[in-house]
Amino acid sequence: MAESISEPMQRSAVRTPDGTRPVQGSVTAHGTLAVYEPGSGKLVGEVRVSTAAQVRDAAAASRAAQKVWAARSFKEREQALSRFQQLVLDRADELADLIVRENGKTRNEALFMEVLPVADLTHYFSRKAERLLRDERLPLHMFPHKKSYLRFYPRGVIGIISPWNYPFSIPAGDTVMALMAGNGVVLKPSEFTPLIAERMRAFLEEAGVPRGLVQIVHGKGDVGAELVKSGVNMVVFTGSVATGRKVNVAAAEQMIPCVLELGGKDPAIVLPDADLDTAALKVAWGAFANSGQTCASVERVYVHESIAPQLTDKLVKLAEGLRQGEPNSYDVDVGAMTTQMQVDIVKRHLEDARAKGAKVLAGGEVKVYPDGGRFVQPTVLTGVTHEMAIMRDETFGPMLPIMTFRTEEEAVRLANDSPYGLSAYVFTRDKRKADLIANQLLAGTVMHNDTLYTHAAPETPWGGVKASGLGRVHGKHGLRDLCEVRHVNLERFNFPAFWFYPYSAKAYRLGRRVYGTLIGTSLQARIKALLGK
Repeated sequence: MAESISEPMQRSAVRTPDGTRPVQGSVTAHGTLAVYEPGSGKLVGEVRVSTAAQVRDAAAASRAAQKVWAARSFKEREQALSRFQQLVLDRADELADLIVRENGKTRNEALFMEVLPVADLTHYFSRKAERLLRDERLPLHMFPHKKSYLRFYPRGVIGIISPWNYPFSIPAGDTVMALMAGNGVVLKPSEFTPLIAERMRAFLEEAGVPRGLVQIVHGKGDVGAELVKSGVNMVVFTGSVATGRKVNVAAAEQMIPCVLELGGKDPAIVLPDADLDTAALKVAWGAFANSGQTCASVERVYVHESIAPQLTDKLVKLAEGLRQGEPNSYDVDVGAMTTQMQVDIVKRHLEDARAKGAKVLAGGEVKVYPDGGRFVQPTVLTGVTHEMAIMRDETFGPMLPIMTFRTEEEAVRLANDSPYGLSAYVFTRDKRKADLIANQLLAGTVMHNDTLYTHAAPETPWGGVKASGLGRVHGKHGLRDLCEVRHVNLERFNFPAFWFYPYSAKAYRLGRRVYGTLIGTSLQARIKALLGK
């Protein structure tokens, strides 16, 4: 189990041997990961990096605790997780404060996009898991003398590799679902945001989840690689497409399943009859919330040419009116960028767009301060094309490029012209048209007149198509994926079947008569088979 040395530190900063501050997410000379506030550069805390042996030990310890946990009833699991849910609600400010300091999102976003969704997801699955995982009857149309059902068993230990953009809501949601299904968990949080994971584990143990059942290991990608081969029974990974491919291969080598929640380049289509005030507000929030560092962010807008000037004007005014700054304040709308790496990607996409003729109508400034603060202004662009990286590659920053279309067919074609397929958004007053277009879009989730929020709806499965991932988290399907599905076939009464030994011509003919009579495709064919013709 990783040693946490997270907040009780006296020194003001960690330094490398040459006296400089280590790069965020890098391993210090002390063998730790040091975390600095993205908005101010102040030291938040450190965690000890796990060795390969410690990762294996963590998986073994979780497995030992899981055997006891799996034997508990759903009611007993619910009781512990309900206490965790109440702790999250009671100490929401404490959690939100740490998320703000570690991740850089605003205080409202920490509460509404991380803390409260975890409380609600826990409320939902702690009460619904037993029903969602109850035995499923399988009527057998050809073999009525048999009784079949499916039973959902815990897989054992779930390895979770989580990202830095939602360092509480993503791993906490996956962990709660794994626990309600009867599993143990070994979590490797991002090297950029490890501290909130330790707080989550402390809350779970305070709530009565057995100590050792939820393990946390810390480090960079090599620690994640060790986790996949540590003996866990399944991996749930959220992160980039490039790393997701590696996880997929590594899991296959271990013969274990994996769920991959990867990147997005999510489009919003705004039709001529849309409520433009509503569309502008929700598109802007979908693009700029969490400084655009959301896999389901609105990263492309396709607006009908007849309303493009009006919608663009509204989006520009919204972007210019957003208050950006150090996110510890309540009156800040847009916080900091979590990592310098992401700032560099956003800057590269913006420069490429400008060089190829795009116009920046709002924002466009990138500010990195000597103390470590990192900010990218909410930016609105027009004159963009699919030849630009900002319309093709995942930006993961507060950029909102706008293109026009003439026909709905063109809008659908442009929206689908991407290797990604996580979410998509359609704005129109016509519900029938929204449904028609939604079913032409290649995306794991399509929303009508809204953006982003379905990740916070625990009933809905979350995942993508194409390069956006494999499998689903959340919902009934995500919960069942955390289980082994086993089939049991029981005998109602003995039936003298014709397929047993000894084989004979008589049995051969009987088999043909029986199947022809039962599943012939016409009445004439069935009668013919019954008569042996």
